[in-house]
Amino acid sequence: MQTRPCWVEISTRAFEDNCRLLSKLANPHVDLLAIVKANAYGHSLAVCGPAAVRAGINWLGVTSVEEGIEARRLCPDARILVISGAFPHQGEDVVRNKLTAVVWDQWQFDLLEEAARSLSVRSISVHLELDTGMNRQGVQPDQLPHLLARFRRDFPLRFEGVMTHLFAADEADGRVTEDQLSRVNDALISIKSAGIHPGILNVGNSAALVSGQASNIAKLASRFEMKPLVRPGLALYGLIPEFDPEFSSAEPISLGQARHALKPVLTWKSQVVSVRPVQPGSVVGYNGTFVATEPMRLALIAVGYADGLDRKLGNHFSLLVRGQRAPIIGRISMDQTVLDVTEIPDVVPGDEVVLIGRQGEDSISAFDHAHAAGTVPWEILTRIAPRVSRVEI
Repeated sequence: MQTRPCWVEISTRAFEDNCRLLSKLANPHVDLLAIVKANAYGHSLAVCGPAAVRAGINWLGVTSVEEGIEARRLCPDARILVISGAFPHQGEDVVRNKLTAVVWDQWQFDLLEEAARSLSVRSISVHLELDTGMNRQGVQPDQLPHLLARFRRDFPLRFEGVMTHLFAADEADGRVTEDQLSRVNDALISIKSAGIHPGILNVGNSAALVSGQASNIAKLASRFEMKPLVRPGLALYGLIPEFDPEFSSAEPISLGQARHALKPVLTWKSQVVSVRPVQPGSVVGYNGTFVATEPMRLALIAVGYADGLDRKLGNHFSLLVRGQRAPIIGRISMDQTVLDVTEIPDVVPGDEVVLIGRQGEDSISAFDHAHAAGTVPWEILTRIAPRVSRVEI
């Protein structure tokens, strides 16, 4: 059966090449964890999870236990980190599926301990997250001793890793990140003083990796005889975080290499459904926010805000048709959008339309969408609806 002409193409070759490039950019002693949460940033966990493993990455990062179960089905031998932790009644699912949960609160310890004892499992690995200033999740410094006291000899939770999130790694001056790493250092001293020796320092993201901060993470890990683990997300999919402020001098070599070599993985496409002429004075779309001032040719395409195309882009953005920019006119509907193709000759039903990706000599990126919509590329990608089919190429 033919499907509605609105789809996403995923290049597994580009994704695997990006994985290998980022592995090379990391310090030789740094392992990578591929962030494949939120359906691999909208790219398809089913496609990108196995591709990451094929490219030599042994760790996958997901948001939830539900995602972890699916990742385990797809990648039976991978290590899978549940970044947002387990929720009540999910402890046994963590244990049964050999997931590694992030923990930072007493009730999470209780949940996993009860599950391990219920299933007669002697040891399950966890990563303890430190709150180093973001105040989102993670144990705060004054609570750390209370959690460390839980790791007694008969406790089934094995303290495998220490984690934090570098929430300003895309700020080129690096001051916030330096402060965070200093707080991690203080916490590691406390952990070591408690006689506990986790083996993994789980710190860093795409911005940290491409800006060369992985070397500082590796030095910190080495100081405590730990293995550094960095968690790239956006860069895996061929996009580099924007740095603010920009680098005031020459950018890091690793960032230059990434800009040159990373390849976008996702292309979002639709098709022209019909083409019609309209006369001056004709209104287009809901509430008539666009009125033609001259004779025009309009193309209707099969994509709308229910597919993830931001409604704010109506009258403010263009898509690619026959290699040229076609402005969106009028309000974007739930399932359809209208383009002005007056200046693009010979547009006919069935012509391919590119929302994200390259067509001819021009291209549109998730950053372009984000700038026009006042958001970030992560939201643009993850908001592409499940009803938009993902096609592996």
